Amino acid sequence: MKHPVDVHVGKRVRHRRWMVGMTQQQLGEAVGIKFQQIQKYETGMNRVSASRLWDIAHAMDVPVSFFFEGLEGDGQTATSRTSAGDLLADKEAQELVRSYYAMPENQRRRLFDLARALSDAA
Repeated sequence: MKHPVDVHVGKRVRHRRWMVGMTQQQLGEAVGIKFQQIQKYETGMNRVSASRLWDIAHAMDVPVSFFFEGLEGDGQTATSRTSAGDLLADKEAQELVRSYYAMPENQRRRLFDLARALSDAA
């Protein structure tokens, strides 16, 4: 039976990998494992060891804590975070996030300020 924390961590690995434009093959090569193992991590079928999670975090340039964001103390996903996680499951939202992070920092900041101003006006 899949543990909810393993499923959550796997989803966070998949979302981050997609956002940085990495394939399962590329991530596997970066951490020294086969892409099939990345698939198992992403579905929560296999648990990610602490050392492997460290390697994955390093390969995708995030802190290890990134993979646990959105979990409550009991290991369940917070309801308020679930809707944000569901949003990232949307292909259009993923494409938008990927495009956003592909921009230079100064352009990202300006776009962010524009989006904030537009949402305030709505």
